[in-house]
Amino acid sequence: MNPTLVVLAAGMGSRYGGLKQIDRFGPNGETIMDYAVYDALRAGFGKVVFVIRRELEAAFRAAVGGKYEGRVPVEYVFQELDDLPSGFAAPPRRTKPWGTAHAIWCARRAVAEPFASINADDYYGRRSFHVVAEQLMRATEAPLSKSPAEYCMVGYPVLQTLSEHAAVARAICGVDDRGFLAALVERMKVERAEDGGRYLDEAGRACALRGNEVVSMNFWGFTPSVFEHLERHLARFLETPGAAREKSECLIPVVVAELLEEKIAQVRVLTTSDTWFGVTHPEDKPGVMRTLRDLVARGEYPSPLWTDGRK
Repeated sequence: MNPTLVVLAAGMGSRYGGLKQIDRFGPNGETIMDYAVYDALRAGFGKVVFVIRRELEAAFRAAVGGKYEGRVPVEYVFQELDDLPSGFAAPPRRTKPWGTAHAIWCARRAVAEPFASINADDYYGRRSFHVVAEQLMRATEAPLSKSPAEYCMVGYPVLQTLSEHAAVARAICGVDDRGFLAALVERMKVERAEDGGRYLDEAGRACALRGNEVVSMNFWGFTPSVFEHLERHLARFLETPGAAREKSECLIPVVVAELLEEKIAQVRVLTTSDTWFGVTHPEDKPGVMRTLRDLVARGEYPSPLWTDGRK
């Protein structure tokens, strides 16, 4: 069974100052997710599901969706504030989406096969899609009573993922000797330092990073069993004090870390020689545009991307 690609594109881009999901970065006006979909099709993915906000539907379809018609089945699902587990309701003043764990859960009715989820504004590299597709094509869905479920993720060296312009948050991974994820800790204000990198711990102290620590950039591979786990953890999140605050989010790295602690799932960490890059701040855009031009110049992608009939 060919896996599905779930593209998380409902973010508000507050730090970027606009809808970076549909901003133009490629030499011919391509979005970053154009390259992701192109790479996914070459790797064997058989469907694309876009998770968007309902109010962006018209702009999103015009800027993105039409490019893929006739190439791959495409579905749209909406990350809506009131799409919550039974018994919960969105606070009246809430406007911010509920986070990446909720975004993936919103795709539950559109996905019945193993799938990968990615951020719409990140470039992951074509080999990364191949290693995830190969893993997902071997995936079998065990009954929930026969835990642990086996999922996967692509890991990148932390130093390769940092912005040149501002500190970022990163989910730093511990990997055991079998290649499975052992721990996942969200670190804030991660940035470059003279001898590698650094982050601030919970007490606000600066801690050094060598630079080769593995981080998750939200490129996950799941089987449909994850939707039931996500619903349970969403309910737990919504029950906690402060969950109704305007900016509280239920994040997929946090949920995965909880699944590991509960021994409900194990996550295989896949390695790749690809370079990750993305846009967090407006200052990141020129560098991304230069990198994409270089990839096209080296023959990694055709130009324009979607007019030559190739996958």
